[in-house]
Amino acid sequence: MLAMAVPWWEFVVRGVAVYLFLLVFLRITGRRQTGQYAPFDLVLLLILSNAVQNSMNAGDNSLIGGLISASTLIACHALLSRLTYHFASLRKLVNGKPMVLIHQGLVQPNLMTQEQITAEDLAAALRSNGCLNAHDVERATIETNGQITVVLRKRSAADLGEA
Repeated sequence: MLAMAVPWWEFVVRGVAVYLFLLVFLRITGRRQTGQYAPFDLVLLLILSNAVQNSMNAGDNSLIGGLISASTLIACHALLSRLTYHFASLRKLVNGKPMVLIHQGLVQPNLMTQEQITAEDLAAALRSNGCLNAHDVERATIETNGQITVVLRKRSAADLGEA
């Protein structure tokens, strides 16, 4: 239970390597995947965690090895969190930047394709913000966490009289 098959530092090196690999992999897959988990996204994450387990522990199933691996991942996360807080360029690299999907009622189809957002996804985001069509939107932005925020246009007195 306490005897390790590999040296402690190997757990640290393997943990850092796996953490960085998964960080890059999940960043490449896009914002939508990290902000809105569909059932197949959760299955992928569970399978990924199982797939990288052996690469982290080198076949060592000891308690100490598991604790070292877990501590390494937590330390990597805490370090990255601090670094992205202090360095804006690293924050943009890791988190990305918000992108405008709709500007003054005009949808940006190229950006929707790039971010893999379907018309149904966008329509659902608009509806959840009390809007039925893009013409009523001043700006809709996909945030760095994958959520879509919507700012509605201000309605003029003439618009209110027509309704």
